[in-house]
Amino acid sequence: MRLHFIAIGGSAMHSLALEMMSLGHEVTGSDDAIFEPSKSKLESAGLLPQKMGWFPEKLSKVIDVVVLGMHAKSDNPELKKAQDLDLKIQSYPEFLASLTKEKTRVVIAGSHGKTTITSMILHALRYHEIDTDFMVGASVSKDSKTLALSEENDFVLLEGDEYLSSAIDSQPKFLWYKPEITLISGIAWDHVNVFPTFENYVSQFERFIYSIQAGGVLIYNEEDEVLKDLVNSVEHPIKKISYKTPEHFISEGTTYLETSEGSLPLMIFGSHNLLNLAGAQWIAQLMGLDSSDFYEAIPSFKGASKRLELLVKSATAFLYKDFAHAPSKVKATSSALKAQFPRKKITVCVELHTYSSLDSKFIIQYANTLDAADEVMVFYDPEALKIKNRDAIPPETIKRAFDHPVLEVFTQTASLESKLLETDYNEEVLVMMSSGNFGGLNWEALQSRFT
Repeated sequence: MRLHFIAIGGSAMHSLALEMMSLGHEVTGSDDAIFEPSKSKLESAGLLPQKMGWFPEKLSKVIDVVVLGMHAKSDNPELKKAQDLDLKIQSYPEFLASLTKEKTRVVIAGSHGKTTITSMILHALRYHEIDTDFMVGASVSKDSKTLALSEENDFVLLEGDEYLSSAIDSQPKFLWYKPEITLISGIAWDHVNVFPTFENYVSQFERFIYSIQAGGVLIYNEEDEVLKDLVNSVEHPIKKISYKTPEHFISEGTTYLETSEGSLPLMIFGSHNLLNLAGAQWIAQLMGLDSSDFYEAIPSFKGASKRLELLVKSATAFLYKDFAHAPSKVKATSSALKAQFPRKKITVCVELHTYSSLDSKFIIQYANTLDAADEVMVFYDPEALKIKNRDAIPPETIKRAFDHPVLEVFTQTASLESKLLETDYNEEVLVMMSSGNFGGLNWEALQSRFT
């Protein structure tokens, strides 16, 4: 096939472009800005556009499919040209669905935990040298792929996102996949820019459940009451299997999983990760890996990139980086750290970066999410508000929303950096929570404070 990717630099889009090229397809693409690591990977493969921007002349009748990334707007010049030429235009999930239609689709969905659960399953399968096609939101290791496709494998494991497919396709991404096997980790309101009410957000998951193939299997978290009620209300000919937090204990800074095989020491921690593990075990079993093999593999799982990722530690202090960017995720991570390190000071620095978190009406959802933390810093970039067409949020509004007794608000990277670099970290755990980069924080300088 001849393929053209509009917004080829996206984290998912560039991975798909590289994979299609490796499978022998002819690939071109454009973007108005491409950042690392996408830039270097595309450049190494010879797919980096010579110039940034949109060039309608790249489009012609010889192109079989135009793959439209989420970053591209509806008035994109290349999209307009593709429409004028009546070319086949597909969103990322629609195109991925077309490539995997002959495989058994396994989809991991939910407001939180998707990447970690998918990564756990992949880790267990790889440990036992079992190959599968997959798409995951973050790499398990620095050099590992986030997407792999083949003709040989029977299964494809997909992380299923509820966000919109593209600027011209308002359908949630996960509705394209129509899985035989799926897992839903939980439901916590997110993406308020496209799902303005909680009820509207929940309804997307209802649609997703009805998209499961008749006779398929739904694995779900029974500890999430919203999800549990939804699953019980759905009348659809599928098998429903629930999971819950498994038995475990913490001893001398290590979390142990209680199993029929005995107590297993884990490299991950936190009740939310134990819950993720329980769901992953069910999916791995349905993909052919029995429980004893799963338990053999999981102690060596270090976690997905940026998910409670330990950056550096000193004799008495730890620095973690976490992708937490929504209230439920912020609460889960801070609670996990407090449970794991009960005698240390827990300091949380969270960046308000997403459309939802920068919404003055939504921000109240953060109330009491950081009760487990001893000290809190909240950062947001006023420029991000402008880009996302959000009204200014006064620091007092943030303080009232989080309702934490020790909280400081920062709107300049330099002032946040000064605070972080002037602190002596002793018997302390610092976790940096964001889906962004704190406006360009000097991470090397921060890490040096822990060595």
